[in-house]
Amino acid sequence: MEHYPVLLNEALEYLALRPDGVYVDTTAGLGGHTGAMARRLTTGRVISLDRDGDSLELARQNTLDCAERITFRQSAFSELRGTLTELGLEKVDGILADLGVSRMQLTSGERGFSLQQAGPLDMRMDRRQDVTAADIVNRATERELSQLFRELGEERGHLAEKIARALVRARPVRDTGHLASVVASVVPRTGKLHPATRVFQALRMAVNDEPGELEALLKQAPECLAPGGRWVVIAFQSLDDRKVKQAFRELGREGRAQVLTKHVVKPGATETRENPASRSAVLRALEMKQERDTERERRNP
Repeated sequence: MEHYPVLLNEALEYLALRPDGVYVDTTAGLGGHTGAMARRLTTGRVISLDRDGDSLELARQNTLDCAERITFRQSAFSELRGTLTELGLEKVDGILADLGVSRMQLTSGERGFSLQQAGPLDMRMDRRQDVTAADIVNRATERELSQLFRELGEERGHLAEKIARALVRARPVRDTGHLASVVASVVPRTGKLHPATRVFQALRMAVNDEPGELEALLKQAPECLAPGGRWVVIAFQSLDDRKVKQAFRELGREGRAQVLTKHVVKPGATETRENPASRSAVLRALEMKQERDTERERRNP
């Protein structure tokens, strides 16, 4: 599978990697960002994390040429602080978070994320967890489903209600193909997007508690960065980017960090042509301030 790490050059530029530094890639995916970071290091290392054990194995295979500079761990955003502590790390020099879903997950029918291939209603990034998309689709109330599609799928209210009603009537919803067909039966197709795209997004986010995990990352990451350490986040959804923007602004207002991206950084024409999936990506970056700078700002607000 050909892999395109999104906004790679821009991410590396904003991370300002030091050859002896320690960096965290919170979403290993297929190892594109992790490998590029590790190849720029000498005595430093990359801590490469992912909730998905299958992704980690593929990332390992794709980074064999620089394996001695990478430590892989299966870990969610909410486990960042604990994972670093287990590795004996108090602070790191940089953190990268690519909030997009892995192409491997989206195109693998057996994982249940795909609209193109029929598969089980799974959608778990970490297959060790219990709750699947089938549990939500077949057990949640009509009102709960409607709210889920509005809030996480950003589906319009009247359509969210129609979809929820149709799914409850169609129970048990058997697999991804059945789910997609039920949604398509009540939602008119407009443009290139499949009518069930927002529903699949909402269910994936709910199954994996993506909002909660992002909140945990936004809270923990600043505490894990050394003074002068940099934090780069790549988001693909407006819901996620708004949260990142607010968190960065708050750190700036508190005098704890300097936001490096006045405006979001977007992929250039060449990247979007070669990798259409990158079109919706936006990058934000900040740098944690030196302790003396922070203290000076507190004394002289």
